[in-house]
Amino acid sequence: MARNIAVGTGLMEFPFSSTDGFWRWVDLCEAGGIDSIWQTDRIVSRQPILECMTALAAIAGRTRRIKFGVNVVSLALRDPVLLAKQCATIDVLSEGRLLPGFGIGSPQGPEWQTLHIDTATRGRRTDEALEIIARLWSQDTVDFEGRHNHLTGASIAPKPVQPDLPMWIGGSSAAAVRRTARYGTGWQAGAETPADVGRVISEIKTALVQTGRSIDEDHYGAAFAFHFGRVDDAGVAQVMEAYRKRTGRDPERHFAIGDAGLMLDRIAQYVEAGASKFILRPAARGDADMLDQTRKLIEQVLPMVAARWPKQKKAA
Repeated sequence: MARNIAVGTGLMEFPFSSTDGFWRWVDLCEAGGIDSIWQTDRIVSRQPILECMTALAAIAGRTRRIKFGVNVVSLALRDPVLLAKQCATIDVLSEGRLLPGFGIGSPQGPEWQTLHIDTATRGRRTDEALEIIARLWSQDTVDFEGRHNHLTGASIAPKPVQPDLPMWIGGSSAAAVRRTARYGTGWQAGAETPADVGRVISEIKTALVQTGRSIDEDHYGAAFAFHFGRVDDAGVAQVMEAYRKRTGRDPERHFAIGDAGLMLDRIAQYVEAGASKFILRPAARGDADMLDQTRKLIEQVLPMVAARWPKQKKAA
């Protein structure tokens, strides 16, 4: 089956020096043909970072074309009924442009200790929340009796505009694979390498046979940070060190730093592994740097992607 390759962009921390810079960046993405904007979820932080659902609602009101999502909402930290309602509201007001992504959240996040939540409960809380959210989006009333959630006659209205609102699942563990095969309409990688992505996609497809479900070949995603230039450019070291502290991963393995050809090669490695949707995060600091890096992505990489992987028409 032919796949359509699409390039979005995203934010982890808030790298702008002004609110005006953020909106100029959103406007650039909207006008420049970027497929989607993604916001990382983080509630507790000493560094500036936007609250994801609020940010998506604001972006929905600012734009008319671009899609947007979260990579990914930590379900164990949020009330599933409220989150289902927030997603439905944003999808309605944006006329169907929401791409919600869900996961268990990083065990290294400060929220667990701050909120006194046992990280061992993340998986069960997430599975319960996924079932509740999916049912609230499609059913008139929901009763639910779980270990962490108890509902009687729960309902939300309006329902999402998209009749089958996407449910992208993050994570690469065996539990995440099972979760994707059971609930997901797509899978979105975080910091996984192309080899990791290929392995996880293969495992998901095997698990889907057992659940009797299917996921569109177009609905497997990858993500990496990029920078046009060199590692020793101003601000890059700061971004890389922040990534190392947040994730515990070596940024040298996960950042693409160089020219447009290098970016295209990295995308091609992921495409070969089975991914088709991309979140490319600028490794940049300040308004001017963010705008410059994103403009180069739009002007240099997007045309190369379109030429190498022309859009395919899908049968109705």
